[in-house]
Amino acid sequence: MQAKILYLLLALVAAILIIRASVFTITEGQLAIKSTGGEIVESNFEPGLHFRIPLVNEVTRFDKRILTQLYQSEHFLTQEQEQLEVDFYVKWRINNLRRYYESTGGSEDVANARLVETIRDSIKTVVTQRTLQQVVTAERTEFTAAMMKTARPFAEQLGVELVDVRITKIELPQQVQDSVFERMRATFKAQAAKLRAEGVEASDRIRAEANKEQTEILADASKQASETRGQGDASASEVYAKSYSKNAEFYSFYRSMQSYRDAVGTSGDLLVIPPDNAYFKYFDKPQPQPQR
Repeated sequence: MQAKILYLLLALVAAILIIRASVFTITEGQLAIKSTGGEIVESNFEPGLHFRIPLVNEVTRFDKRILTQLYQSEHFLTQEQEQLEVDFYVKWRINNLRRYYESTGGSEDVANARLVETIRDSIKTVVTQRTLQQVVTAERTEFTAAMMKTARPFAEQLGVELVDVRITKIELPQQVQDSVFERMRATFKAQAAKLRAEGVEASDRIRAEANKEQTEILADASKQASETRGQGDASASEVYAKSYSKNAEFYSFYRSMQSYRDAVGTSGDLLVIPPDNAYFKYFDKPQPQPQR
């Protein structure tokens, strides 16, 4: 009796083990391949419970999510043969499971190794076509677009989708930093000297033009003033002449009064002239008596 119960228990355990070995589950974040002797039997599994033949079918699971791999201190040469150290990362995911399994054996490390070789070649192509200054000042999106264009077709051959390739850091090796910075400093210094010389030249030219314009304005103003003064003197002479012609005696008297005022019109003035001099002719002239 006890032996029969033992056999039943063993049969139950064996059945459970066979059932467990006959089913497998796939989650939302997984892909799976069912193979027999290394040959793919089925690969399009939906999330859920699935069946297999124990000891015949082998099930291999893969991550369906986006995978990220970081690569540091990769060396590249610019157009002028300056060495750069570049850090970058690659984001990818499986989009053709059968092709991925056949090309990489289902190994994530193999896929990363093959992708990085392609990415290196893409970065090398982008960097070698540019000078150091162009590499440093270029937009990272420009690098990404150029690298993705080259690397995507190869990634598709591996059965993966290349989601993103991004450069995180670009540095010069320590042994070349000093010489590069010194050369850049000399270049900027020469550019500054050129701009400074052009500024001085422009300043001198503007100052010379301003001085020339000032001289011309002053000359024109002096000419106009002389012409105006001449016209005024001519007008005054004309007025004096007309006045003199109307009453010569009064004009002579008026001029003499002006002369007296200018000569002896202030206190302290002293003028030594003989009394009978013609200068004082209006002092000795008898005044007319008023008529009654």
